[in-house]
Amino acid sequence: MHFSIPYTVEESTGTNSYTGYNIYINGSYHCCLRYKQMHAFHEQLRRRCSELNIQLPAFPPKRLLPLTNGQLETRRAALEHYLQLIGQDVRVSKLDIFQNFLLNAQQETAAAESILEDFGDVTQETTQEVILMNGYQLQVNCHIGDNSGILLEKVCQSIHLPLHLVPYFCLFLMRKDAKDTVVLLRRLMDFESPFLSRLQAKPCQILLRKSYWNPIYDMNLLQDSVALNLLFIQTVSDVDREWIIAVPEIRQKLRNLQEHGFKKEYLEMARQLPLYGCLQFSAAMIDYPDPQTSALISIGNKELSMRTVRGAKIYETKFRVTRMRCWRVTAMHNSLESKDNPSSLQLSFEYLMSKQTLRWITITSAQTMLMSVCLQSMVDELLNFKDSNQLDTKSNNSTNYTNSPPPSYDSRNARISQSSYSLSNEQSSNTSTSSSTSSPTAPVKFIATQRRTKHNPKISTAHSYSAVFFRNAEESVHNEAFEGIGDDDL
Repeated sequence: MHFSIPYTVEESTGTNSYTGYNIYINGSYHCCLRYKQMHAFHEQLRRRCSELNIQLPAFPPKRLLPLTNGQLETRRAALEHYLQLIGQDVRVSKLDIFQNFLLNAQQETAAAESILEDFGDVTQETTQEVILMNGYQLQVNCHIGDNSGILLEKVCQSIHLPLHLVPYFCLFLMRKDAKDTVVLLRRLMDFESPFLSRLQAKPCQILLRKSYWNPIYDMNLLQDSVALNLLFIQTVSDVDREWIIAVPEIRQKLRNLQEHGFKKEYLEMARQLPLYGCLQFSAAMIDYPDPQTSALISIGNKELSMRTVRGAKIYETKFRVTRMRCWRVTAMHNSLESKDNPSSLQLSFEYLMSKQTLRWITITSAQTMLMSVCLQSMVDELLNFKDSNQLDTKSNNSTNYTNSPPPSYDSRNARISQSSYSLSNEQSSNTSTSSSTSSPTAPVKFIATQRRTKHNPKISTAHSYSAVFFRNAEESVHNEAFEGIGDDDL
């Protein structure tokens, strides 16, 4: 989970003014928070983590006097660094209190920025459209404030997918380009409302795809007819879009199997093809083997693959994830005008080319953030498979907010007020493994006043340079799978 605070805005409530910190998660705008709201949340999180013997990083200290522009920039950077540290600690980021904080912050920001004027509040019922890989459109009844986990369960219930197979699938935001090619924007996470995220990222649609990387998990889906159909239509779609590479004679055999309805046989053949189970990204620029090389990037099968054209030939280079010592994402912007320019994002990874030879390789792409999230999830799955040989099916957040009003932030005394939550009858009977036994609480309540939005903010005089780092105080994610590499792997 990546956090950044690329810029601040000046807000006002009556005669008082304050600084709002616009928080981006995984490259997308998520919410706007005040310092004291984040400080109150830190205190609550600290108490919860102390019970679990988890040490949190230091929170940027309070100041008695108004901040100068320089001090404001220092605080922005410190808050960004704090969020990056706790966001990359899986013990913290999977806590209900953490997930609920982010979900409520998104909901309350949307309300404060008048995004929900035409839709009502977060408890309002609505119909959400979800697309399958064959283009079929599902209409799912949900609430505006439902998080991704809840919507995913409702989608799977509507197509009669068994509950134990739900974690094998996930939701993506996607849009189609001018050539009608599917472009994945990002995976929807449990700390966000798909309705609100889609509203902010228009035009886009919500897409259902499988959530895992290791093809061995296919075996768990082939025994159920609904799961088999989902896997089949996704594979057919990937072959048709040439996300899965097949020579003409193999493509013809696949078409014959498809026409005769031999789904398992189709999947068995497709599983042997290059790039099966991979995500395909749009064309990107990479500095390997030469600077400014145009390449198609795919991620999957424990590797990052790039295809380049040199003359009349197509060359494929594969970078194994276990040989990436670390990676980082950098946002190359330093002004408001360029903060949302996707071409300014770069993914760099340090790769073990040969024994004692490491090289940094840089990719520039609009989908850089999704690439990084995919690499991290692939590493996590790889390490979990080594430990347990099972898919990690624990949900980050399965709390339903629709049956009671959200907890509110009391701005008068900077404390978090408690409100009761309850699961719906259907969910309480089906999510015993994913629901937390602790009572979740929410962090923030925005004052309903007119405010400037992220599209028309008042910017402080300090410009920001946002370097996107992960996990710890160092400048990159250290790949834990790299530690197990041996001479045989080279």
